[in-house]
Amino acid sequence: MRVSKRSIGAVAGWVRRQPPKVKAFLSVVSGMAALAFLRFVVHDHDNLFVAAEAVHAVGISVLIYKLTKEKTCAGLSLKSQELTALFLSVRLYCSFVMEYDIHTLLDSATLVTTLWVIYMIRFKLRSSYMEDKDNFAIYYVVVPCAVLALLVHPTTSHNFVNRIFWAFCVYLEAVSVLPQLRLMQNTKIVEPFTAHYVFALGIARFLSCAHWVLQVLDTHGRLLTALGYGLWPSMVLLSEIVQTFILADFCYYYVKSIFGGQLVLRLPAGVV
Repeated sequence: MRVSKRSIGAVAGWVRRQPPKVKAFLSVVSGMAALAFLRFVVHDHDNLFVAAEAVHAVGISVLIYKLTKEKTCAGLSLKSQELTALFLSVRLYCSFVMEYDIHTLLDSATLVTTLWVIYMIRFKLRSSYMEDKDNFAIYYVVVPCAVLALLVHPTTSHNFVNRIFWAFCVYLEAVSVLPQLRLMQNTKIVEPFTAHYVFALGIARFLSCAHWVLQVLDTHGRLLTALGYGLWPSMVLLSEIVQTFILADFCYYYVKSIFGGQLVLRLPAGVV
């Protein structure tokens, strides 16, 4: 076990010393290797989406434990939770008026939980909320997402406004975790339950991204055609990839911390 930890530590140290371009290349290679592994191991790639929902549920369960048992919201970003509630609300509206399915029920449960977390942070546990550290200006993501939705949205036969809303929630979901990452970067030290929650988000979004990518490969690109024409199909896929890479750096340090036997995650400067 000690030899394994030393080996992992040596590899992690080597990666940390590499320039940004090399790190980006290694991330891409690692992602492609993971996709190849999932493609051959998971026969029904729709199960990846179910797995993503399950991992997300685990992350939410960690949040519930933290808020109810630990009686603190320290390290949690209220702004990220509000962005999550916003895109879930818009997505639920789109689901009800455009294509109601089982995911509508899952999103409803997630929205209720997210609203409860917001309530706990705003009122019950306000004294432990790190408001000064949670300083990401959310209009930096909301406004660009709204503008992008106006410019690039689905080309289906649905109502024009509903198509814009649909695009808006796709784009906003991709960047909704940024305030949480900024808060953790400001504090530099991330306590275990918050780290577990964010890591679960990272795994869930990777599985969701893998589901989309593998579905595109399985259908030889016909899935993108089914989404419409123009830039929209590519933007959907790009949004999934962006979600994954935004959290990739954090997940790397989380795994490194776990293998190093550290209960508290310490982030170096430059990790967003």
